[in-house]
Amino acid sequence: MNGAESLVHTLLKSGVDTCFTNPGTSEMHFVAALDRIPGMKCVLGLFEGVVTGAADGYGRVTGRPAATLLHCGPGLANGLANLHNARRAGSPIVNIVGDQATYHRPFDAPLTADTEGWARGVSAWVRTAMDVKTVGQDAAAAVQAAQTSPGQIASLILPSDVSWNEGGIVGDVLPVLEAPLVDSYQVEQAARLLRQGGSTIGLMIGHAGLTEEGLLLAYRISVATGCRLIAQGANGKLSRGYGRAVIERVPYVVDQAVAAMAGLKGLVLCGTHRPVTFFAYPNKPQTPIPHDAAIHVMARAEQNIIEALQRLADMVQAPQAAVPFHGEKPAAGRGALTSASVAATVARLMPEGTIISDESVSFGRDFFAHSQASEPHEWLSVTGGAIGQGIPVATGAAIGAPGRRVINLQADGSAMYTVQALWTQAREKLDVTTVILSNRKYQILIGELANVGANPGRTAMDMFDLGNPDLKWPEMAQSMGVEAAQTDCVEGFADLLAHSLKRSGPFLIELLI
Repeated sequence: MNGAESLVHTLLKSGVDTCFTNPGTSEMHFVAALDRIPGMKCVLGLFEGVVTGAADGYGRVTGRPAATLLHCGPGLANGLANLHNARRAGSPIVNIVGDQATYHRPFDAPLTADTEGWARGVSAWVRTAMDVKTVGQDAAAAVQAAQTSPGQIASLILPSDVSWNEGGIVGDVLPVLEAPLVDSYQVEQAARLLRQGGSTIGLMIGHAGLTEEGLLLAYRISVATGCRLIAQGANGKLSRGYGRAVIERVPYVVDQAVAAMAGLKGLVLCGTHRPVTFFAYPNKPQTPIPHDAAIHVMARAEQNIIEALQRLADMVQAPQAAVPFHGEKPAAGRGALTSASVAATVARLMPEGTIISDESVSFGRDFFAHSQASEPHEWLSVTGGAIGQGIPVATGAAIGAPGRRVINLQADGSAMYTVQALWTQAREKLDVTTVILSNRKYQILIGELANVGANPGRTAMDMFDLGNPDLKWPEMAQSMGVEAAQTDCVEGFADLLAHSLKRSGPFLIELLI
């Protein structure tokens, strides 16, 4: 057994049975091992940013790590942006990064790079396998690290000679480490603050707190104390729709966020951090939370959030209350394609169990608010702010949750970063509806110019223009095997969305907004 074979056997034994891949020469023995050893589903991405983004989406919906297979340091570098998003989302991922043979590194061949250094910026665990006898053990440790709460990125760098050498040993499966419990004092202080303040206190939750179970506990706490339920603007996975507690998200726009959080006298953090603005702006605050508000950290992201919320619910004597029904589904929009009309149409038509991959950016700021009365679904956001996530995350989510429809609400500019993922959707026959919000410009950057007080001229505006020439989305999608259509009215969008939801396989809708 060579090192690559011991690696594959160990991954499978440890429960990792999906590999998103874009391999090169250094990974050929790993590729050959995948061919000889049954059980690993291999999904090809045409760019490493697709590979890492798909592993992120898979990890978010399954709670289990997939493996990636990346080609040396530059291949890892191509995937770093979506690994940055995955790290912020708490997604479990095992990166396998091929590398130069150990004895070839000193010769500084063209692909030689500081692979370990590049991996550290997005990884909680990094190791280079230096001995064929320990590759299996290294792989088991990587899987264990990836499953550490709330989910981490583990990067195992595999020199090619360690991969092809004989003498590999399958590693023993290592136990999933239990999330640490929250100290009782932290829960007691949270209960004290919540009892005192009513609606002037916010309970801000993240990670496991945003699951259906966590939201129900948070709702019961809010019934008992009157506190506001708040989430970050972007979250790895948030349960949504009727039967789930209503939770407000911190707005992206600074002035809107400050207005939304005004009046808070205290904030209890459970599995998340105090919200901050995406950027610093001249003469604007760096956090929307009032400067005199009391901040109490009840639970950190790596701790057992559900158990902490349960103890908090018991301490404030929260009733066994079910979440009430919050109104009727919105009617599908009519007339002009506006953010509200598109949001209402999606909210009306999405089936139960839908997964939303949201990279709608500026046009989509109304989307979330319309979805509370929709069928139960899950919302995946761009957690790290690195664009080019939406289509790959949708792809990985569809791999991880077969039988569920994925709707990708996708800005056109950021879609071009990883458009190759459409090809993977066609190849894998994935049930993904991609909605391209085609305003043919980087609209968000036009808003950012105003935020920083700049006065743009022709040169600046030309850098935000995607209409010279126009991107031809239906033709682009069809060239990669994805059926597609275009519309400029909300009735047409409703018809196309309904059509896509009744068929199998991927479908792309370009909305001319």
